[in-house]
Amino acid sequence: MAAGVNNVTILGNLTRDPELRFTPNGTAVASFGLAVNRNIQNKTSGEWETQVDFFNVTTWFKLAENCAESLSKGDRVLVSGRLSQDSWEGKDGQKRSTIRIIANVVAPSLEFASCKLEKNPRIEGSVSAGAGSFSGENNIEEVDFSDEDIPF
Repeated sequence: MAAGVNNVTILGNLTRDPELRFTPNGTAVASFGLAVNRNIQNKTSGEWETQVDFFNVTTWFKLAENCAESLSKGDRVLVSGRLSQDSWEGKDGQKRSTIRIIANVVAPSLEFASCKLEKNPRIEGSVSAGAGSFSGENNIEEVDFSDEDIPF
């Protein structure tokens, strides 16, 4: 059976400041909300209406730290990553689930703004941006954490 593809790229505005946390072993994780507006034409009136989709975004490692340091509510960003579904049973016994984006790229939109890029020093042999990219070819480093390490 062939492997599936799970990629998503969205452009939207932060609905809240990134919240930076650390797992017990010191791994950085940040989460924030993203609103994506889209215009559709009302079939009965013919007028254009704006609809909004809301997404929860999670980033890991240095990308998480950079997002927390650089972004704030209202900023327009491009987010690329994969979809992840979490399921649990609520206190009322009902099954619940949510879908979030695990981002490996977060970039400012320069359509209505400008920014000054400040590069961070690269540490040889470490995970860069937490996206599964590693310095060196075929150098894959496993990050060991359990469900108890995830702060949400």
